[in-house]
Amino acid sequence: MNHLVLFLSLLSLAIWIVLVFFWGGFWWRVLPEGRSLWDRELEETHNGTEIDLKSVCAVVPARNEAEVLPISLKSLLQQDYSGSFRVILVDDNSTDGTATVAKEVAESLGETITLADNSSENARLHILSAEPLPKGWTGKLWALEQGTRYALNLENPPDYLLLTDADIDRDRASLHRLVAKAQQEDLDLVSLMVKLRVQSFWENLLIPAFIFFFQKLYPFPWVNNPHKSTSAAAGGCILMKKEALTRIGGIAAIKDALIDDCALGKAVKGVKDSSPPYHKIWLGLTQNAHSLRPYDSLKAIWDMVARTAYTQLYYSPFLLLGTLLGMTLVYLVPPVSVVWGSLTGNWLCAIAGSLPWILMSIAYLPTLRFYNCSPFLALCLPGIAFLYTLMTLDSAFRHLRGKGGNWKGRVY
Repeated sequence: MNHLVLFLSLLSLAIWIVLVFFWGGFWWRVLPEGRSLWDRELEETHNGTEIDLKSVCAVVPARNEAEVLPISLKSLLQQDYSGSFRVILVDDNSTDGTATVAKEVAESLGETITLADNSSENARLHILSAEPLPKGWTGKLWALEQGTRYALNLENPPDYLLLTDADIDRDRASLHRLVAKAQQEDLDLVSLMVKLRVQSFWENLLIPAFIFFFQKLYPFPWVNNPHKSTSAAAGGCILMKKEALTRIGGIAAIKDALIDDCALGKAVKGVKDSSPPYHKIWLGLTQNAHSLRPYDSLKAIWDMVARTAYTQLYYSPFLLLGTLLGMTLVYLVPPVSVVWGSLTGNWLCAIAGSLPWILMSIAYLPTLRFYNCSPFLALCLPGIAFLYTLMTLDSAFRHLRGKGGNWKGRVY
């Protein structure tokens, strides 16, 4: 038994050496003061040479978002952007007066408003009522399809489309930085992973790990490298060229994707349809845009993860089994080895288990710093990973029961 525990501990250590030193530097791109290197890169682009600010249409799918719109829509309409900028809000069959609140927010700012059946090209805010959800589409993507189609059919269609969630609060220079980045580097898509809310106990415990796991799965430097096939995006904030959306066949190209942001990033990068170098996309982490959506309880976070975890595994039982074994080896074996070695007096096992535990804790620290969380949570990463493993398993069970992909009253 000692030999097996020692072997598994050394294997876990080897995996963490690869992850920490050879996996795209996914974990360290947070500055000592808690800012991201991606934000600094955007700021340097923003403060660089003058650019011709192209026209932009923001498309906001909104389903029962009345509570957050007074903050999120206001921050969007108040962007400090000297180019042409319009906002298209698609009210996705809301029952809480989302469209009315959006209209009130715009009126309080003195902005012009138009409804789809009374279109005015010069209006700053366009409010659309979503059509019934057709078979084969997810609700968000159907709303985005209607919004982007509306934008591209305007007499003066935009050069860029900003696809953004209805619960995002951003600083006033956000749009300018995104467009400057896209133009100066000729990017087809620029995306920011907004800073998720971390206030409650469960948010502090689990949300930073969600970001850590995402970056490990999709190392941002590899996403941003046109010679690598790794592709992703963050659905809260995606700026893309009009031509890129047209090239992939519009939102319809990913109409049934539950993990729609990564599907869009993959489609735009062109990984399936071409060989390197691929089309250029860029993904970064930011403190300058915040999600207002709360995850106050374990159930809220559990449901958020379980909604798409099995989708990420392509609904494959074999990939699910591999994931369960992999998570056990990478995260759970080290602390088990430490405990086993301590109880049996086998200090070689204890040391072999402590080394990968130390490495994973070091790798997790920058993410905790970014979210202003206690560094002691780094030692809890094995337990946190265990919870995420259970969420993934539950995601598969929900799919088998026909309850996967449940979101705002819809089951996909």
